Amino acid sequence: MASEVQICNLALAHLGDSATIASINPPEGSAQAEHCARFYPIARDTLLELHNWSFATKRVTPPLLEATMDQWLYVYQMPSDAINVIAVLPNDAPDDYSALSYVPTDSGYQPVYMAPAALAYMPQRYSIEMLSTGQQVICTNQENALLRYTYRVTDTTKFSPLFTMSLGWLLASMLAGPVMKGDVGAAEGKRCYQMFQAHLIKATTSDGVQRDIKPQQVVPWIAGR
Repeated sequence: MASEVQICNLALAHLGDSATIASINPPEGSAQAEHCARFYPIARDTLLELHNWSFATKRVTPPLLEATMDQWLYVYQMPSDAINVIAVLPNDAPDDYSALSYVPTDSGYQPVYMAPAALAYMPQRYSIEMLSTGQQVICTNQENALLRYTYRVTDTTKFSPLFTMSLGWLLASMLAGPVMKGDVGAAEGKRCYQMFQAHLIKATTSDGVQRDIKPQQVVPWIAGR
């Protein structure tokens, strides 16, 4: 997989820049390396926020805080590496489309998660807010909440090839102005952003088939067996 430096050189190549940088952390001293060091983290985090990437999804049990918020029963600490909150779930939910039901067994009725006819959606209501201290928190009525979220992936070996290509074009659109300057840089930035949008569609489409969490409908007369 491509490294940060290789992604930066890919972006520069999209601009027709013949420079080949060797380091952005720290920047090697060239103007191109300085620009890449400034814009690469912004481009990466922006792209991570635009889609619920399978390689950038985490599930954690966030710490419960003593803080209180009107209209919410629980306040949880936001993970320091969070880019996007995707869902707040019951801690024992096996997936996002399950509902607890009780089925008869030889030893009595046992709790079983299943997708009922109503296709109950497990994620709970939540709100991302800020405490007076400046700490970002997750407010919800879910006790013992499980958080599914997009995290800040800095290890480029986890990027999919199409994500890498999209990132190269997005970074190129940000570098165009500083590297090429003037009207030429503005026009090239627009072109690179259009290329990024085209590659983003391919990347998100491919990523979307990496998981199957669609609800499975179970009619009541079967669910009650």
